[in-house]
Amino acid sequence: MKQRIYIDTSVIGGYYDPEFSEFTIPLFDRIKSGEFILLYSTVTQEELENAPMNVKELVQHLSTEYTEFLSPSDDAVTLANEYIAEKVVGQSSYADCLHIALATVYKADYLISWNFKHIVNVQRIRGYNAINIKNGYQPLEIRSPRDFIKYGNNE
Repeated sequence: MKQRIYIDTSVIGGYYDPEFSEFTIPLFDRIKSGEFILLYSTVTQEELENAPMNVKELVQHLSTEYTEFLSPSDDAVTLANEYIAEKVVGQSSYADCLHIALATVYKADYLISWNFKHIVNVQRIRGYNAINIKNGYQPLEIRSPRDFIKYGNNE
């Protein structure tokens, strides 16, 4: 069974960023080859509206065969609001909270991000997962693209 991964907007932008492309391009190669099911949300789509054309085109060329399109459900919105109410992050990070809540509610195997301030951060991950567990959800594995690099034949 293919792993289901949710990528946030930072990963898409990281494809063309010299600081992050070394790990982002191989991840996209794996996505394009159908190795994963990509969870892609309306939140990501909205965040990309003002992105450069090459970034927008990157996601337009991903196969719909291996993509699940997600819209914020009532459960995801409630969960995102709870992350803020419990002060895991501030109100200005609502979109980040929606990414995490969508990945949680739709049972992603991983949420992948380059956002180390609000998402890929040990203290924040503990906070998100404490709330997830309290609400009957599984803990969410939150990682950076660096954790998805393949080394040789992975033996």
